[in-house]
Amino acid sequence: MDSMTHRANQPAPALIDPFGRRIDYVRLSVTDKCNLRCFYCIPEGHKDFEQPGHWLTFDEIERVIRAFAGLGVARIRLTGGEPLVRKNLPDLAHKLAALPGVDDLSLSTNAVLLDRHAQALRNAGVSRINVSLDTLKPERFKQITGGELQPVLDGLRAASEAGLSPVKINMVAMRGINDDEFEDMVEFCLQHKFTLRMIETMPVGSTGLNASDHYLDLQTVKQQLAQRYELIPGVMPGGGPARYVQVKGTDLRIGFITPISQHFCETCNRVRLSVDGTLYMCLGQDNKMELRPLLRNGVSDEGLRQALIEAIALKPEKHEFRDKPEQVVRLMNMTGG
Repeated sequence: MDSMTHRANQPAPALIDPFGRRIDYVRLSVTDKCNLRCFYCIPEGHKDFEQPGHWLTFDEIERVIRAFAGLGVARIRLTGGEPLVRKNLPDLAHKLAALPGVDDLSLSTNAVLLDRHAQALRNAGVSRINVSLDTLKPERFKQITGGELQPVLDGLRAASEAGLSPVKINMVAMRGINDDEFEDMVEFCLQHKFTLRMIETMPVGSTGLNASDHYLDLQTVKQQLAQRYELIPGVMPGGGPARYVQVKGTDLRIGFITPISQHFCETCNRVRLSVDGTLYMCLGQDNKMELRPLLRNGVSDEGLRQALIEAIALKPEKHEFRDKPEQVVRLMNMTGG
């Protein structure tokens, strides 16, 4: 066996952070812009978006993800902002899905534009999607997001028809806003064969602090659902932080993402790459590395690889959402979903 064949058959090295966690998942933001204005994500009137000249190009993104894949990262999630407002996103998806070592390419979206892109994304190699949907009531949807509900429902239909599976509904649980709709959302997901994931509000940036006014401990939501449905332990593939149960007698899984009441930092396997090339090690801390200057100053492949290894060494042990909610002032759309 020649040396090149031998190297090709070797398993990719693992990225291990200072606390022994293997990093195999990158959440890749392709834009900080969005076509909705959810109050807990982007404040009303916000216009301080990244300059297009600072966005990583598709070639630059491909190069970073290729380097990550060479270090054992197998899961990539396209996020934003709203990723579908980035032109030609299926072209990028095709490039990333073809990279050796990338086994799972997924997308987080608000689904407003999904109706026109679902099939192209599926053809490009996106296998599954998460869709943000906090309410099934059109007027309430407009109050939360500033947009219209029907395009989202059309996008969900298109996703199912295109064969994207599973389709996961991400519902931020908010006291006094949508806490009367949890069972309705369960029934909606049962009807359409979607997975439901419920998320606690997080104090990320100024809007996060406002969202905290509506914080709801998901342990109480789980207890509420258990009064109507028989919940049994369940699992779902993927690299995310949700803890799942299954509605007995059905295929429905319900995940609970609990960054406040039961943080999952000890199993964190992910980092976030923002649209401007900033690699954030934690959603709730400011540990980061700027990759764009390296890329545009001609960094070698080995130099980029070493930069990623050095970045992972900066990953903190945990966020401090509960103890220091004011600590991170980045908006969610800046960091990447």
